[in-house]
Amino acid sequence: MKFWCVTAFMKSTELVPIAQMVDEAGYHGMVLSDHIFYPQDLNSPYPYSPYEDGRPIWDPETSWPDTWVTIGAMIGATERLHFSNNIYIAPNRPILAVAKQVSTAAVISGNRVALGMAAGWMREEFEQMGQDFDNRGPRTNEMIEALRELWKPGWVEFHGEFYDIPPMMMGPAPDQPIPIFTGGHSGPALRRAARHADGWVGNAYDWDTLAGIVARLRTLLAEEGRADDHFEIISGFYEPPSLDLYRRAEEELGITGLYALPWAELEDVSTDNREGLLENATAYRDAINRFADDFVHPLADG
Repeated sequence: MKFWCVTAFMKSTELVPIAQMVDEAGYHGMVLSDHIFYPQDLNSPYPYSPYEDGRPIWDPETSWPDTWVTIGAMIGATERLHFSNNIYIAPNRPILAVAKQVSTAAVISGNRVALGMAAGWMREEFEQMGQDFDNRGPRTNEMIEALRELWKPGWVEFHGEFYDIPPMMMGPAPDQPIPIFTGGHSGPALRRAARHADGWVGNAYDWDTLAGIVARLRTLLAEEGRADDHFEIISGFYEPPSLDLYRRAEEELGITGLYALPWAELEDVSTDNREGLLENATAYRDAINRFADDFVHPLADG
């Protein structure tokens, strides 16, 4: 079982030193979330909103550091830790910029990077970035195929419905394929994962909800002739952490990666009152090591 630490809503200045602690404690990886900005006039409904008006669960002041700048900094501060996204809205960026950033991170990390991407929900971000929001679904599907071509060594090109890329070189090219995970649990999102991706990145769910999503994924994978392919399934649970829960997730659902939030037990962190914590790092390190001792190491050892 691979444990991925979730970094959403952390302070940007905490991420690199925490990545070092997580690396030393033996976790598999860290995942970063992504937004470019929060518009003052937000009309796009957040699909996971618990509110009737569809607003996001975070405040406008919430900071979202650039994913690939942050991953680059964390790569340099760690030795074994892997990095991915939950989730990166790749189709609201120009495809060549995405290809260049991710391949560079893969090369300098020694293949410790996966791209976790989704079609996105915030029209305002797409419009400000000059990308088409209305065709984002099929364009995301094509983008996956195009990225795989752009990451090959030597001369590369791609000719599709949405992306027409003439022959070019885009070094540095990774010496191994970069895994692409896709997110979302709508019908089209799950079909995208089964048809195009190397894995699926979920949210946090109760057991029955996640079991239903995984069952749909298995059906779709079989329909695509991929039932026997290695396919990563990374997600989290609303239930409190337990060895029994995590073993069942692996054995009964085939979950390959679980989200971890070891510092959630720290009241000062959850209430955003973190003054002095990072300076001595004791609270973070103790929580990270305790979760590792209780869950990461026992499950890694079988």
